[in-house]
Amino acid sequence: MRSFDFTAGTAVVTGAASGIGEALAHGLARRGSDLVLLDRDGDRLDAVAAAVRAAHPARRVETRLVDLADLCATARVAEEIRARHPRIRLLVNNAGVALGGRFDEITVDEFHWVIDVNFRAPVQLTHALLPALRAEPGAHLVNVSSLFGLIAPAGQTAYAASKFALRGFTEALRHELVDEGIGVTSVHPGGVATRIARHARIGSGVAREEFEAARRQFERLLSIPPGRAAEVILRGVRRRRGRVLIGWSATLPDLLARVAPGSYGRLLAVGIRLAGGPGRPAPATRAPAAAELPTGEVA
Repeated sequence: MRSFDFTAGTAVVTGAASGIGEALAHGLARRGSDLVLLDRDGDRLDAVAAAVRAAHPARRVETRLVDLADLCATARVAEEIRARHPRIRLLVNNAGVALGGRFDEITVDEFHWVIDVNFRAPVQLTHALLPALRAEPGAHLVNVSSLFGLIAPAGQTAYAASKFALRGFTEALRHELVDEGIGVTSVHPGGVATRIARHARIGSGVAREEFEAARRQFERLLSIPPGRAAEVILRGVRRRRGRVLIGWSATLPDLLARVAPGSYGRLLAVGIRLAGGPGRPAPATRAPAAAELPTGEVA
């Protein structure tokens, strides 16, 4: 498969109002892509779009305000985008949400909220926009999973379930679309300095004091700028990589899970404590430290 060509194509990015999504918008515009940016935070999304337009006046930048937890609204926006852009060169499903709490501390509705945003919305957008990707020779799809799509620590049942599902969906699509010349990339960032931990929901059965203490500890591990993560992702797209791991905080736990798939949990807990993180995994962030996380915010 040839290297991906960013120039003069349309790229659709979810979760574009901050974090990695914002950095991807700027990186894509620098490479010559026109943009359709989605997020639920209208003010921040407008600010990102204005900044991209100011820096790259030749690029067309559109925005769509949508909460991906609302599957009906997501379907409407997807159809609007497809009608306006019958040819799409790149789709990046980057938006994501987090939820703090063990399985017995969260409600089924809270669990479903995470699944809806992190898994069902990317599936819905991909299904609706796949004809537009097929219409554009050399198109590419990116789904931002997580380190927690490779390992599944305690306290992250909903988040890990959504990201493992997204990983499996992405890998199967890669095998289905390869003969059509459509590239598919699964992204697994480690800890990126985005707003996702700060804006994570608290499970109904979780003590707020415990949650806040864990979050403060865990945020110290989120050290890599979103811009670095975006550049790693875009290099992976250009090279048509099937899987992109960002940073040692993704590559080392992935290796650990491969070597000790049945017992990595204990080793991971020790490693997090030694790194200064909480004894039990933090309230919902995509990963522990040092590489950049996949989607900053919910779209």
